[in-house]
Amino acid sequence: MDAYSMDLRERVAAACDDGTETREEVAERFGVSTSFIRKLLRRRRQSGSVAPKPHAGGVKPTLKPKDLKQVRTLVRQQPDATLEELCQRLAQRTGKSVRVWTMCRALQALDLSRKKSPCTPANATPPASGGSGPPGGRRWPLWPRTSLCSWTRAGPPRA
Repeated sequence: MDAYSMDLRERVAAACDDGTETREEVAERFGVSTSFIRKLLRRRRQSGSVAPKPHAGGVKPTLKPKDLKQVRTLVRQQPDATLEELCQRLAQRTGKSVRVWTMCRALQALDLSRKKSPCTPANATPPASGGSGPPGGRRWPLWPRTSLCSWTRAGPPRA
């Protein structure tokens, strides 16, 4: 969120100095909160200015540009790798261990999609909730899997 403009800050401070309205009325008139007014007046008392503080800079990124190049290479080598697999491979190559959500943000920064290839075998782990499955209420693994592909047509039978 951007800081309020200097013009608004000065008008709010001037309205408070005028003394014809309460802080609540000033807040309502200018569309700001009373806590903003309180902090603004405190900042003016302490520093003599109503200007916003400079941005602190934020957290330094975990993956540097060199690491992002490695991620791009890893995705190019195996485009259907999961985030967890990408994290493991990056740790093997660079020694830099990252979490799944960091890898997800790195892929977004590189504008790479995580779409799996259409014929990647489905996960063999049964669903934990038991809520999904075939019609009729039978649960996995009782219902036959006829396809190893996400396409609608049936794949070869499993051996």
